[in-house]
Amino acid sequence: MTRRTLLTAAALPAARVLGANDKVNLTLIGLGGRGQDHARFYSEVGAANIAGICDVNQAARERGSALVEKLTGRKPKEYSDMRQVFDDKSVDAVSMATPNHWHALGAIWACQAGKDVYCEKPASHNLFEGRQMIAAARKYGRMVQVGSQSRSIAHKIEAIKLLHDGVIGKVYLAKGLCYKRRKSIGRKPDQPAPPPGVDWDKFLGPAPMRPFNELRFAYNWHWFWDTGNGDIGNQGVHEIDIARWGLGKKELPKNVYSFGGKFVYDDDQETPNTQTAIFDYGDAQLEFEVRGLLTPEEGKLPFRGGHTIGNIFFGSEGVLVMDLMGYQVYKGENHEKVMDVRYKEKRAWDSAPHMANFIEAVKSRSVAGLHADIEIGAGAAALCHMANISYRVGRKLAFDPVAMRFTGDAEANRMITRDYRKPYVVPEKV
Repeated sequence: MTRRTLLTAAALPAARVLGANDKVNLTLIGLGGRGQDHARFYSEVGAANIAGICDVNQAARERGSALVEKLTGRKPKEYSDMRQVFDDKSVDAVSMATPNHWHALGAIWACQAGKDVYCEKPASHNLFEGRQMIAAARKYGRMVQVGSQSRSIAHKIEAIKLLHDGVIGKVYLAKGLCYKRRKSIGRKPDQPAPPPGVDWDKFLGPAPMRPFNELRFAYNWHWFWDTGNGDIGNQGVHEIDIARWGLGKKELPKNVYSFGGKFVYDDDQETPNTQTAIFDYGDAQLEFEVRGLLTPEEGKLPFRGGHTIGNIFFGSEGVLVMDLMGYQVYKGENHEKVMDVRYKEKRAWDSAPHMANFIEAVKSRSVAGLHADIEIGAGAAALCHMANISYRVGRKLAFDPVAMRFTGDAEANRMITRDYRKPYVVPEKV
């Protein structure tokens, strides 16, 4: 397929100019579980028109098409290759729920083609990709929102404002917890060919070519380094983003140390099921912890449905805890509860407001109006990548946030990017 639409200056003016009453023609890319969530949430956003769906898996396309038609009353156009979407001048924007290793290249191609992008978290699969996504968004004047939907959830916005206003004094430590129960994925053999209807080459894309294995497909791609980033880059990136937000930190930390392992299970998973990461900002510390095994609640965060997921902020005058159900503030030496606020949305974990914010920005052309612009999303993802690099090399690392390099550690610096499989190469120049 020709790439001329993506590589010429004509791509940007090809974008449709939207009037105040126009709907944004949106194509969903990736129709797995999260992609189907995208369909449901966008169907509630009045200014969005789900015009198309794209997936490398025929069965996923068929399920996605049926779902969109049920939700909207209209059958969407189907694509088997995201490059077909980018070449389609009727498409205004894309919403990507692909595996992590496709986020950057898909978003960059979309920007080059004059499309705005909603991209699921984590923004990127590695540190290099996050920088390239920011560069592409700015060069081509595109709205790129990352799916950190906490940035659009009312009770979390309110809690962060309280932190910044000093409700617990000086915040010296922000902690994110992902005690999310994960059962063993087991072991399965490689197969001589993928199932009918699955384009395995396009699924792998920038990742190395490997034989088809069911465990590397569908949801379990999260637990392999080629395609995922473990639970720190899956659920955990939400809590890391909230921790940065509460600390008021936009820059990257000067040091990172991450340790842990894959304990108890004897299976094919590569990423750790138990991981601790500590980030040093000089005047404050950010900590994050993953536990996929049996574990109780911690601190004031409750145990809900087998999981403890949320944030604890420690200040000079008290503690604020936050999860999807609300937030609480405890003050003084006796930890007196002084605030207890429940979530304000119709659903506790709701992405529709975040997607509505993206659609509003597409129409207004206001990057400042995005709640989770690519710089915010790439920053949160960067902490996940720094932690995973420290975990994989097995030591504490010093980091230069200006040079975006680890100090004096060639092994760690090699992990800032990857060897891309042609033609699926994230470019040095976007």
